[in-house]
Amino acid sequence: MARALGMSQPTAGKIADALIAQGVLEEVDDGEAGGNAKPGRPGRMLRLNCTQPKFLGLQLGLEETWLAELPLGGAEEDRWQGAFMVPRSHASPAQEWEGQLRRAADSLAVRNFLGVLISVPGVVDEPKGRVLFSPNVHWSEGVDFVGMIRRIWPVPVLVVHELVALAHGQLVMHPGCEDFLLVDFGEGIGGAVMVQGKPLAHPLPISGELGHTPVAGNRRPCGCGANGCLETLLSRRGMLESFGAAHPGQPVTWEGLQAHLAATGPEPWLLEALDAAARVIAGALNVLGVRQVVITGHLNDVPVAVWEHLAEGIRRGAMWERFGHVECLRAARHRTAGLAALGIDTFLVPADRREPASPAQFSRPARRAVPVN
Repeated sequence: MARALGMSQPTAGKIADALIAQGVLEEVDDGEAGGNAKPGRPGRMLRLNCTQPKFLGLQLGLEETWLAELPLGGAEEDRWQGAFMVPRSHASPAQEWEGQLRRAADSLAVRNFLGVLISVPGVVDEPKGRVLFSPNVHWSEGVDFVGMIRRIWPVPVLVVHELVALAHGQLVMHPGCEDFLLVDFGEGIGGAVMVQGKPLAHPLPISGELGHTPVAGNRRPCGCGANGCLETLLSRRGMLESFGAAHPGQPVTWEGLQAHLAATGPEPWLLEALDAAARVIAGALNVLGVRQVVITGHLNDVPVAVWEHLAEGIRRGAMWERFGHVECLRAARHRTAGLAALGIDTFLVPADRREPASPAQFSRPARRAVPVN
């Protein structure tokens, strides 16, 4: 650290001591950090604190809101400490949501956070902290989440698009991959683009809405107000609807769909939907100029033949595959790691020292301890 920052080792050591006292860094054993013994004065193996929660992460879903106490170091697996149901029929759903959040707060072990980060779906104006349009969670549109959360925890609040959080989490867990299109299949279908380790900038607060590309011959109504969107076929709900239509009278559950696909392989209704998704994703690659696709979400829960068909379709439609190689990866969701990374960049790094949208730079040491003499 002293060499990298151009300072003396005693000065670097004092800074490290201060950061340890503040709970930003923590010491780890050489064995835990994967370090090798070296001759001379032993170093101190440090990493971002993975023990003490400093942020609170929230994930607004279609049916539930999840809560996670987040240490600075993040975690490879998402771990949620609590959840509550999203209001449906209440006359004032935003007011009911705030009440449920307040009750859920009482169950958390930590009371003092440096900041709260809420991951939301839809078209998000992140600087203003507002959801402009949400096809699947309409009640969230225009809601003052920042004000509601600050009435419970009087700390800074960041509203972030859920796909941005996922993309940052992928970057934190796999720092060698800096240029990719992440596509998540869940309650909807969305994407996020990372170029040189940073989110691709856009003049409007809308991007990655792959799920709202129309598919020829599809007439299903979508929550966005249009008909025939891709996500009506390959979202979790869309796949169950197609499965039920193909097998009338058979119980329609996600577990039943998984078992059926494991026994029979992908059926025509699913193959057609996967081909449509492959064309949309390949078209995005051709426009963006990236050659790596990261797939997260429920398509990773079905037999591998389903994912392989999608990957082959993507490569078939991508221009880069003609003279290079398009890499398609399956990955777990790393939402909480992404939220922790964004929390570090937003709440800990001084504004005059902050590079636009580069939280992964501050998160990578969480997984790789460094020696400090």
